[in-house]
Amino acid sequence: MTEPDPYRAVKDIFAGTAGGIAQVLSGQPFDTTKVRLQSAPPGRYTGALDVAKQLVKTEGPAAFYKGTLTPLIGVGAAVSTQFGVNEATKRFFFAYNKSQGHDDHRLSSIQFYMCGMAAGLASAFITGPIEQVRIRLQTQSATNPQFKGPLDCMKQIIAASGVKGIFRGITPTLIREGHGMGMYFLAYEACLKEYCYKHNCERKDVSGAWLCGFGAMAGYAMWLSIYPSDVVKSRMQTDALETTKQAYKTTWACTKQLYKEMGVSVFFKGISTTLLRAAPVNAATFLSFEYALRMLD
Repeated sequence: MTEPDPYRAVKDIFAGTAGGIAQVLSGQPFDTTKVRLQSAPPGRYTGALDVAKQLVKTEGPAAFYKGTLTPLIGVGAAVSTQFGVNEATKRFFFAYNKSQGHDDHRLSSIQFYMCGMAAGLASAFITGPIEQVRIRLQTQSATNPQFKGPLDCMKQIIAASGVKGIFRGITPTLIREGHGMGMYFLAYEACLKEYCYKHNCERKDVSGAWLCGFGAMAGYAMWLSIYPSDVVKSRMQTDALETTKQAYKTTWACTKQLYKEMGVSVFFKGISTTLLRAAPVNAATFLSFEYALRMLD
């Protein structure tokens, strides 16, 4: 660690915003495909390729970017929060290790996980509402759309089920973000730590190609550890707007009903698309974050 930088937190947040924008632009087509698979009734699609074909045929290529405006604004805020909290918590643990007189002040794996978990939990209340609006826009019909745009979607949600409706699916979101971000940042930081130790170099010396590789590994670590909770979240967030008409009253009720109707396989619908997306999207996220920090420094 270098001398304290009074603008470190601002730089982390700005760089995190850059990472969030890169994440949305590179991942939206994959995310639209994933959400369609997760929320569709049985037999609607045969797989990710079928979703893509039907979208292009019935709604055109632009359909892959339906609902992009909301995450472009919101995910920038969410990802900047994640990276900002992660970096701040890393500094806390580094100072703690130093105060304990440890010869090696570098963070342990459990500390990296805790940093990521704190980052995920801090951003969950931003991520949840953003993703609900995005998902509802992604899954609506192009010929007879229910929502005119993000603001209209939010208005209709609040009108139908109150302000609490905006936070529908918050429990699986907290599970996904907490554990998922823990695994996400643990995988990335552990790879980076090992590389720097092995090559006797600093973080700023790691090439873009390696940063992309570590970002891809982080994406795989996150999704493989939390995918079922993401399916439950998507189902709850595409349920009826009115509370009295909703099929799923709680997270547990949703989980039980999905299992009863479709078995274990339902919790992995769309995972191939998600894993295909994980490498380029998270490579772009971490590369943008790291390079933005280097530019600011």
